[in-house]
Amino acid sequence: MKTVIRMALITGGIAVLFNALSNLALAVDSIHQPISAIQTAYHNDKYFETAPYLVEPNEYVAANLQNSQETPASERSGESVVQETEESFGSGTEPVPSTPQPWHLPQPCFLQEHNIAMGGWVQQGITGVSRMPDNRSLGSLATNDRAAEYQLNQAWLFLNRPINNQGDGWDWGGRLDLIYGTDWRFANTLGLENVFNGAYQLYGLALPQSYLDVAYNNLTVRLGHWAPSVGLEIVPAVANFFYSHEYGMAYGQPLLVTGALGIYKLNDQWSINAGANRGWYMFEDNNHAWDGMGGIEWTSPGKWTTVRFNVDSGPQLDPFGNNTRSVYTLTATQKITEQWTYALEHNFGIEENAGPRGSNADWYGLTNYLFYTINPHWSTGIRAEFFRDDDGARVFGIGNQPDIRGWTGGPGFEGTFTELTLGVNWRPHPNCVLRPEARWDWYNGTRDVRDDLPFDDGTRSDQFTFAADLIVTF
Repeated sequence: MKTVIRMALITGGIAVLFNALSNLALAVDSIHQPISAIQTAYHNDKYFETAPYLVEPNEYVAANLQNSQETPASERSGESVVQETEESFGSGTEPVPSTPQPWHLPQPCFLQEHNIAMGGWVQQGITGVSRMPDNRSLGSLATNDRAAEYQLNQAWLFLNRPINNQGDGWDWGGRLDLIYGTDWRFANTLGLENVFNGAYQLYGLALPQSYLDVAYNNLTVRLGHWAPSVGLEIVPAVANFFYSHEYGMAYGQPLLVTGALGIYKLNDQWSINAGANRGWYMFEDNNHAWDGMGGIEWTSPGKWTTVRFNVDSGPQLDPFGNNTRSVYTLTATQKITEQWTYALEHNFGIEENAGPRGSNADWYGLTNYLFYTINPHWSTGIRAEFFRDDDGARVFGIGNQPDIRGWTGGPGFEGTFTELTLGVNWRPHPNCVLRPEARWDWYNGTRDVRDDLPFDDGTRSDQFTFAADLIVTF
């Protein structure tokens, strides 16, 4: 009953806030939205935008490979990549100077002939902490979980053939993503990554996506292994504003699934999707049961507001199928002014027989984002989140894998995790972004089964970190 009341209050608060922001949006004309506020997924071309203010998505992804990727759009059209509306960002601001063009990998002729783009990026960073733990583990922090230790988070390579039928006729496409680094732990799928990686190694290889798309008119059917469009943050570094991740993304959502999904565009404002998958992080399924997945998305006519609702439900690892896990995620982005963008994410999940003594477990969270664009090269953002794990069923190890490089958490931390993050993005070149941030985490709840708290070798309930990473795309 208490959970129902809490969720009613959260949902009511979201409705009031969203209605107020929607009314405010009617007074604005346009916005340049930071990358992390753009509703994105692995299959979305926006996923590859590293300089969204300077480079059109179709140019960066090279969806049309009839033109060489090494010939910038500005040279072919005679127009500057920096739009006139971006030359000034407020009273007294000097016009933005011309900027270098992005560099792309030379595309082999074979790939060009088949309209396939090849590219990737390298993400690396380091995280400091106010109190150095002996085991260097930063507890529940994701994915930069090592204190004062260099991390090659992502060395990423992709092959992509996007659907390009313009809503008329047949077309096919697909993707293949390969990653090496410490972030493999957030792509550890049963029957796939665990076959060629050790159980607790820090660095590893992952195949986060491998799927085929078949499209007819406004319907696209996806078959294979992919990341569903769920929250505002996803594993690929280029799609996020912050180096670190929210708890909702790291512990409360299905990041990778294997199965089939149908995506249908009703019109310019509405789209729906529905499908089935083998379960969270499952390439092989030991109970042979299927999860049902579905969602709906609405975008306002002026593209000032986007709302997305997704749900996933089905048995997980239990061989007898007695632990159905169900979760929904609601996200919304709101353009406020030329420079300000607000976004929110709300998650709620429940799983049978996953709590203490075989009881049901539930978790829920709310994350708020506020972004300010200074100019095409500089932007800043703030993230405020609370994540409640009522029964210690979700937050029990980095990537939900205990005992990795000093993490001592075990099922589980029954309490509330809160984090506040302030970050800056600096883009000196379209291929580079530097993302420094400061973050404060604190926990209010019980100790875990080992009598530990989440931070500082299991001795403290709060933690202050400062971190920075560098992303270089190619």
